Amino acid sequence: MRRSFQIAAIVAFLVTLVAGGLWGDRLLALSDDARDGLRLYTELVTLAHDRYGVEVTYKDLVFSSVEGMLRTLDPHTNFLPPDAYTGMREKQQASFYGLGILVGSRNSQLTVISPIEGTPASRMGVQAGDVISTIEGEPTSKMSIDDAVSKLKGPKGTQVKITLVRRGLPDPLEMSITRAEIPQTTVRQAYMLTPETGYIQLSEFSRSTGKEMADAIQKLQGQGMKQLLIDLRNNGGGLLDQAIDAAEQFVPEGASIVETRGRTRDSFQTYEASGRHSPLGKPVVVLVNEGTASASEILSGAIQDHDVGLVVGTPSWGKGLVQTVYGLSYGAGLALTTAKYYTPSGRLIQRDYSSYYDYYAHVEPPGPGTPPVPGAKPREIFRTDLGREVYGEGGITPDVVAEPEKLGPFEQFLLARNAYVNFALDYHLRHKATSIDWQPAEDVAVPFRQWLIDEKIASAKDVADGIKSTESMDFARLQIRAEVLNIDFGQEARSRALAQADKQIAQALAQFPKAATLLAQRRGLEDKEKHAVATKL
Repeated sequence: MRRSFQIAAIVAFLVTLVAGGLWGDRLLALSDDARDGLRLYTELVTLAHDRYGVEVTYKDLVFSSVEGMLRTLDPHTNFLPPDAYTGMREKQQASFYGLGILVGSRNSQLTVISPIEGTPASRMGVQAGDVISTIEGEPTSKMSIDDAVSKLKGPKGTQVKITLVRRGLPDPLEMSITRAEIPQTTVRQAYMLTPETGYIQLSEFSRSTGKEMADAIQKLQGQGMKQLLIDLRNNGGGLLDQAIDAAEQFVPEGASIVETRGRTRDSFQTYEASGRHSPLGKPVVVLVNEGTASASEILSGAIQDHDVGLVVGTPSWGKGLVQTVYGLSYGAGLALTTAKYYTPSGRLIQRDYSSYYDYYAHVEPPGPGTPPVPGAKPREIFRTDLGREVYGEGGITPDVVAEPEKLGPFEQFLLARNAYVNFALDYHLRHKATSIDWQPAEDVAVPFRQWLIDEKIASAKDVADGIKSTESMDFARLQIRAEVLNIDFGQEARSRALAQADKQIAQALAQFPKAATLLAQRRGLEDKEKHAVATKL
């Protein structure tokens, strides 16, 4: 009797969890094969629960087995436990209630990266580099970033007590900060990079991205923008409708932006520019890298295929699987692949994932004209509106390849240890930035090297070997300058400082004459099409 009850309970739990959001009344119409499979499954779960060497719960067994099952489908179909599902939904919202700080883990400490201007944290004097040591009296050293962020959030108007440890102060600072509505901006930066060039850095696509993009463009046009650089590096994507809204601001009305194709009839959809936005009509360069994925590939692919801009950088990730998110029982969710994304020219964005190792290691498929890799499928050639060649099944291949700056092992080590940031916090106590043009001392690498030794971050020999070339000293000076500017003037000042030495940005800026020529050719094509229509009439 007990065993029968266990099996019944497992079946009820599994079927309700996995099928509750998908099947509804069809639960009663399970086939014989489905019933046999569930019977075998419940026997396996029962044996594991009763006989495994350590105690495990039915819930843990079912959740992990669901995850294992989904791994056999594709890399992006994911089971979302309740916490993950809630976090995903919150991330997609345009705002939340909290303090208004960007936080991260530095040296295993919860550290303020930057307060957001005009928010409660900024008004209370929270500074970049402050370590949040406790939240409501609970040490943060044992919290994950997600746990800490969830404790900082809460209902509007409520207070949260935090303790800050700030370099240069002997005692911690205790604050009670009232939570307020904090916008989750996805346009992280929007400023004039040169007197003619606007710069927009887009981090992801959430509920407000389309409007943010429109607002940023309007702001930059008001400042005299004649050409636009869109930075989509490390933009992992987000909401499809927001990618479409952003793309509509660059492509002509009626132009295809993206097509989805799947197994079911309703998965075949073509999304076109509705005309809600007037196309920018100025030269555009889009900067991408291997962290550019999904919705950001839709935007860059539409701009490239319709010849309204050039794509510069390194090949994008190649994530072209459409996830439909279903709510399940117990507060869980399922992000299920239901279709694939195709750009306006008809090329599939998704890279081959027959080998998960190659997929996650980002092994590039061979392009046309390159020696074939044994067993590799050659990439298909497609054509843009003007007839330029573009390639499918491998993300978005840039029109112009621009490699990032190669960092040495010691520089990468120092970045991972947050050495430049922490030194800048100490340096800032004696050398505050007086303007955005501020520069640290020419010989700042000398005290920086000694600081690394004193802080036991690296040995004297490693420091001497790692920071001895002109390039390594210039890099250290740049990073220190950027972090000090961040403390005194915020994230935009930091971004500007780093952009001045960004090799990929420099190469992108050099492509604007070619982008202007391409746009002129595009306009010529549109004029011919209009003339042809008028002649027929």
